[in-house]
Amino acid sequence: MIQFFETYECKIDDKGRLKLPSSLVKHLENLGGNFVVKRSVFNTCLEVYPVKTWEQTIQTIGKVNRFKARNLEFIRKFTAGLKTVEIDKAERILISKDLKTFANLEKEVVVAGMIDYFEVWDKTAYEENIKTNEADFAQLTEEVMGDVNFDDDEK
Repeated sequence: MIQFFETYECKIDDKGRLKLPSSLVKHLENLGGNFVVKRSVFNTCLEVYPVKTWEQTIQTIGKVNRFKARNLEFIRKFTAGLKTVEIDKAERILISKDLKTFANLEKEVVVAGMIDYFEVWDKTAYEENIKTNEADFAQLTEEVMGDVNFDDDEK
């Protein structure tokens, strides 16, 4: 099972080369070393998918009726700017200029695991996004996880 759950602070240079931590690189290489980078739908960050995960995502999207204009618009926007990348010998991935601009990536970035993919954020934007008070997070946790029946997973 693919699992990304750690958060890393990294650096990106002016050419868009994102230096990844060695521990993440080892995990990524075990997944084949090729990845898809795309714009996030809900945030100003990037999503990086191992090809295997991306293929599952694209299979789901491929089931939508492409004879409906709204569906075509969704596919077009969902895949806008999408790039395939691989890890170079210096343990970096290249973020294209358009994707780097979209996510406002300058120097300091955060790589945040999202279970089967990871996000790449501008560090300041990431810190702002996760900022919350305890009561708000407790309420969010209850809303998202409160109806999950964990006993079903054990059967």
